[in-house]
Parts: sequence; C-alpha cells; structure tokens
Amino acid sequence: MTTTLITGASSGLGAEMARQLAARGHDLALCARRTDRLEQLRAEIVAAHPDRRVEVAALDVTDPDAVRACFRAFDEDFAATGGVERVVVNAGLGKGAPLGTGGDAANRETATTNVLGALAQVESAVELFRAAGRGHLVVVSSVAALRGLPRTVTTYAASKAFVAHLVEGLRTELGDARAGRGVPGIDLTVLYPGYIVSEMNDVDPGSSPLMSSTEKGVRSMVAAIEKRVASACVPPLPWAPLSLVLRHAPQPLLRRMV
Repeated sequence: MTTTLITGASSGLGAEMARQLAARGHDLALCARRTDRLEQLRAEIVAAHPDRRVEVAALDVTDPDAVRACFRAFDEDFAATGGVERVVVNAGLGKGAPLGTGGDAANRETATTNVLGALAQVESAVELFRAAGRGHLVVVSSVAALRGLPRTVTTYAASKAFVAHLVEGLRTELGDARAGRGVPGIDLTVLYPGYIVSEMNDVDPGSSPLMSSTEKGVRSMVAAIEKRVASACVPPLPWAPLSLVLRHAPQPLLRRMV
C-alpha cells in the first residue's frame, strides 16, 4: 500500500487524482487552501472506499515553512504504514497577461505559486525521501512548458518549464531508482498534461478535439504515475506527437499555431 500526498487537491486534476488513486488502493494525504472542499472530497472517497485512509490539511504552498511542516506532519501521521512514499506537486495557478500590458500582478501571482511554491514542495518532499532512502516525486508541468508561448500564457509556460527543469536537475544528481535494477532510491516523474478540463480552464470537453475530460485526462496521468515513468505527455494521444511539433516548429509556424 502506497501513501500519496497531493497538493492542490481540493478540485480539478488534484481531486480527480485522489479519487482514482484511492480506487487503486492508495492511502492519501491531501492538502490545499480550501479545507471545506478537502473535507467533502475525503467524505466522498471514504464512502466509496471504506478501507482507504484519507487525511487532509490546509496549505498555502507559497509559505515554505508551512509546506515543510505540513509534509512532515503527514509523514508522521502515516509513520505506522511507512510514511509518505509519494508526493505529487500539483498545486498551481494559470493566471496571466501579456507582458508589459499592466497585468503584472496576475503574472507575479502565477510565478510565485508555480515557481516558488513548487520549489518549496520539491525541497520538502526530497528532504523526506533523502531521510527515508526512497520515495517517488511527481511534478505536474504542462505541454506549455515545451516552448515559450505568447500573450496570457507567457508567464505560465515559463513557470511550468521551471518545474520540469527543477526535476531534471535532480535526475542528473540522483539518477533513476528504476534504472538501478531495483536499488532503492528516489523515482522522479514529470507529467506534461495537454488540454484537460479542470477548474483552471473550466471549458466544455467537446469544445476542441484536443480537449480531454477531467476523468480521461487524469486516468492517463495516474497510469504514468503508477508506472513511475521519467516523463510523459498526457494523454499520450494526441500530445506525445504534438509535443514534437511544439518543440521543433520554426518560429513563424509556431506563431500561427498558438
């Protein structure tokens, strides 16, 4: 049995990950700013899976001391079953405005949450895993991180690139536990979600052939998490092939695409 900690779990992708991981037998440590939503989610999951243990806590990921305290408290709460074995760095914002147009407050808020908040979460998670000698760190980046993007997503895309590179730096330092032929260690996974319906975008799944429902999109995310892959574009279709286009398209073509 694995205990998985998910940040930003009160809605959207985080909440659906909690539901699907619970159905696969995981105990859960869920945190977010909105504790009323977390309590509702816990009640829902426990009603569907009475054998699952679900603990919740309030957390603002932009407070690094609070992040460290929250992660440590969860680890102690689950000590009898091995502590927190996986952390999913999911909390994030998608606000933004074109640079230089007066929307710098929204851009700063997104950068603070997605960059400094992610750094605090990764620091705290890896601290736990180093002490335990094992663990699985999962960060939720975005296909937007694959290329600098214009207008309202410029800051968001850059912030998600930071998250991905943060983990790639760790990978260079620590290597991959799975590549060590079973040697205990820290597994690292970067997820690059494409267009998945969530509270962040709140659109109709049928509005675009590229848009996935929350359930379908998260099913791909959870499958990649369970396999402990190094990285994955999710859902793989159409985003694995499209990721190659995003990475390598000449600038004039990229402008027409986005």
